[in-house]
Amino acid sequence: MTTETLLWLIPLPPVLAFFLIVIFTNRNRALSHTIGVGAAALSWLGSMIVFARALGVHELGKTPFQSTFNWFPTGAAWFKVGVLIDPLGAAVLFFVAITIFMIFLYSVGYHNYGQPAGDHDRKGLPPHGATVTDEHGHAHVVPSIEPMYSRFFAFLGLFAFGMYVLVLSDNLLTLFVGWEIMGLCSYLLIGFWYGKPSARDAAVKAFMTTRVGDVFMLLGIAYLYSATGTLSFREIFNNAGFMQALATTATPILGLSAAGLIGLLLFIGTIGKSAQWPLHIWLPDAMEGPTPVSAMIHAATMVSAGVYMVIRMFPLLSLDPRTMTVVAFIGTFTAIFAATIAVAQNDIKRVLAYSTISQLGFMIAALGIGAYVAAAFHLITHAFFKALLFLGSGSVIHGMEHGVLHVQGEHAGSPQHAGSPQHAGSPQPPQQHIDPQDMFNMGGLRKKMPITFWTFLIGGFALSGFPLVTAGFWSKDEILADAWGHGHLAVFITLAVAAFMTAFYTMRQITLTFLGEPRTKEAEHAQETPWTMTVPLMVLAFFAVTYGWVGIPDHFPGLGGLVPNWFHDFVGHTLAHVPEAPAFSWVPLLTSLGVALGGLFFGWLYYRNVKSAKEDVFQIGVLKNKWYFDEAYNFLFIKPAYWFSETFVYKWMDQWLIDGILHSFGKATQGLGAAIRKYIDVIVVNGFGDLVGYGTKDVGQGLRPMQTGRVQQYMLAALLTVIVVGAILTFFLAA
Repeated sequence: MTTETLLWLIPLPPVLAFFLIVIFTNRNRALSHTIGVGAAALSWLGSMIVFARALGVHELGKTPFQSTFNWFPTGAAWFKVGVLIDPLGAAVLFFVAITIFMIFLYSVGYHNYGQPAGDHDRKGLPPHGATVTDEHGHAHVVPSIEPMYSRFFAFLGLFAFGMYVLVLSDNLLTLFVGWEIMGLCSYLLIGFWYGKPSARDAAVKAFMTTRVGDVFMLLGIAYLYSATGTLSFREIFNNAGFMQALATTATPILGLSAAGLIGLLLFIGTIGKSAQWPLHIWLPDAMEGPTPVSAMIHAATMVSAGVYMVIRMFPLLSLDPRTMTVVAFIGTFTAIFAATIAVAQNDIKRVLAYSTISQLGFMIAALGIGAYVAAAFHLITHAFFKALLFLGSGSVIHGMEHGVLHVQGEHAGSPQHAGSPQHAGSPQPPQQHIDPQDMFNMGGLRKKMPITFWTFLIGGFALSGFPLVTAGFWSKDEILADAWGHGHLAVFITLAVAAFMTAFYTMRQITLTFLGEPRTKEAEHAQETPWTMTVPLMVLAFFAVTYGWVGIPDHFPGLGGLVPNWFHDFVGHTLAHVPEAPAFSWVPLLTSLGVALGGLFFGWLYYRNVKSAKEDVFQIGVLKNKWYFDEAYNFLFIKPAYWFSETFVYKWMDQWLIDGILHSFGKATQGLGAAIRKYIDVIVVNGFGDLVGYGTKDVGQGLRPMQTGRVQQYMLAALLTVIVVGAILTFFLAA
């Protein structure tokens, strides 16, 4: 099979799985997850074959794998769509396929396949556990299977299909189709537990916020097509005439060139999709969905798609320095802004959510200063260790939920709840609810969940940029080196501070969750998760360590040159001119070492003795409340929108203006109808009708005497009639 044919086939298994599960197998859980995981495995296999073949192509950037066909006519020509794998596409396809496959496999264990149905579970709500009786007659509460198990794998398949379409597209239009498919799936999966008001609200919030960016992105696509007549990446970027015209054509908006304005409009789409300030507000609330969804959104698909689009359109964005400045500012500010919020969060998944926003800011800032390869490198390493961390957090929550159910079972089986006579009628103490996602309810889990602990530690160290042995160090260090080497001092200092805070809150998370002793009874009874959850953690941990080794700078002290800087050479050839690697400097290297090790050390030093949220000095109101952006947006946008819709649109426009006009037409029509009835219907129509009726009656009464019933008279009348008619005919014929 040719590589081009294989490219068309890669997205098909997940979307076929979606339709098969929805239409045929939704009542069979085992068959549904087999189809879903099998589809992810097939796409992964096809992607690995394509990646291996891409490695064997000399100068893949000049001769990529590409296939197109005519989609619809545009007058004298055709609009073409197709698939494309160049060096950037191959590198992104590699991590997308692996992370998606691991998330599918992980979901089998996360949703408790093989466990009984819950005692009181219902669709639209998380499972609450099932009571089982062992061979000794003792009742135990165990995790219960997700009521909408098959539906989850169907939606996950459609989500994966959207990302594959986006990555493989050779043009902006089909990229946008994949982009919007993922927008729909994020709504469906964030609100998967739609019985929870918080999940419904989060789904709507995500959908509406990202739509803001998508509207601007669509305007940018339309403007680009009107200026060039094509949306194909290679047709635009390889055409010097197009690029020159876009760079030199002025627009009346902010003094930007056409390239700058188009790039800015497209970038606003990324601000929404990749949750950059000021459209960052939806991503933390997206944690309301199941944890595999969080991993899909934060690592494998959704937010990675936004950064990927900016990397893909980099040749266009880089034509206007003002647009690049905006990009650099948004990314840099987002990196430090989100890091400050992450320090004060207690929910294990929300810490990672703000960490994602911050790390995406690193990538956007890198693109804004022209560090194309560094941004792509950090995109891929981040996908591996952030998928690992989110799946690890889901494993922690899963283990904690087991502890919660165990304690609930003990509580239900106690004499107070067993109906014993000595306690009959006595008041029963209310059962305390423990949030299994609150890190202050954990502690000591390294002993209970060793695989989860070690893999989470690897992911956390990679996120922090632990020197030399983690992928995160090499990609983050390259961003800092580019910022320093190209004289972007403000970006360098800000990102360095954000990197220190990243290491600090990551070690805070590790210490509160895994180190020390259990702080609750639920944590004491937590247990390791099944192999379907731990195997993906180990696979992702492997890449969180080793993937960084393919991008070690050639001039790095000691290690440079031992392993070729494959990533820079491979991905750099996506562009017409391979960007130069920044010259080696001790300043960014020592900065990377200092912020990573310093943040980890101080995070452990402080939080090793913190036992509760009350002892945490970083529980600052403005940080815990996310700088009050939700409240500000509620005041500035939501309430005015409600007032506008309820008061202006409904009461004034609908009830007063529109209803008033319609009612006036109704009254006028009613009056006109009454006049027509009175003067036309009654007098003219009814009068004419009455005249005809009464006239007919009078004629009938006048002719009635002729109807005597005597045959002789009828025959005489007929004879006279014949004589008269004959006489008349004779007269006229003779004349």
